[in-house]
Amino acid sequence: MTTTKKKPAAPVVKPFVTGSPTDERTIPGALGVFGILVMTVVMTFLVCSMLNMKNPVLRIGLNGLVELLILFILYSSAVGRGSEAVARGEILWQKQEKGGTFAASEKAMCFHPLKGYVTAALASLPILICALLLAVTAHRQTAGAGVLPGWMSNYQQRSDIGGALVAYTQTGSLGLEDILRMIVRVAVMPFVSLVGAENRDGMLLVERLSPLLVLLPAAAYGTGYLQGRKERTKIHTGIAQSNQKRIRREKKARKARAARSRTPEQLN
Repeated sequence: MTTTKKKPAAPVVKPFVTGSPTDERTIPGALGVFGILVMTVVMTFLVCSMLNMKNPVLRIGLNGLVELLILFILYSSAVGRGSEAVARGEILWQKQEKGGTFAASEKAMCFHPLKGYVTAALASLPILICALLLAVTAHRQTAGAGVLPGWMSNYQQRSDIGGALVAYTQTGSLGLEDILRMIVRVAVMPFVSLVGAENRDGMLLVERLSPLLVLLPAAAYGTGYLQGRKERTKIHTGIAQSNQKRIRREKKARKARAARSRTPEQLN
């Protein structure tokens, strides 16, 4: 017995007006994405602090999942924005075909392939600047001298050995690089936990690559925004399939009614 496979429905693509990379909603949109970034940073700081385990396989796997979850959240939120922008462009296209006119600001708000990337890049700009400054000034961290035991405090006054103990009494001040390091490490916490703070060479590599790591969420958002076109195509294709099924059902019902009307009634 052979089964026939249904041919996939032809995608229904509707034309739309293309907008510009920026519009009047770019800054509010960037602030919204920045809010999402802050929420994910707080979430990852709390979660990754608990995932700083000794087993390297579990540490890498769980922190990798956290990073993927962040990218998925931004990707998913951008898909809806892209689909909405395409829908706006479709409405303006229909209006244009009917001879109507629209303002340049309306056109600018329609879908543009770069709009998602520009919005997310603006949202990431504060952290990106910190990451760039840290990447330029970063150096391998070394262990401090430690704390001087209390029982040795009396020896600090001796001229023969007091000079050697000065390093234990000096505390370094918090500089710009230290502040940048704290901000950037919190922003890329999954990678910090993945490498491990005790791995000084690995942490230096993370700090040097931090500008690229900071832009990963922006790349996920921009890529999700691009999917707006496919999302609208899926919607139109689904509507077309539903209409075809409805037409087939109505045609089948008409044939059934016609067949019943042609059948002679049984005489008693």
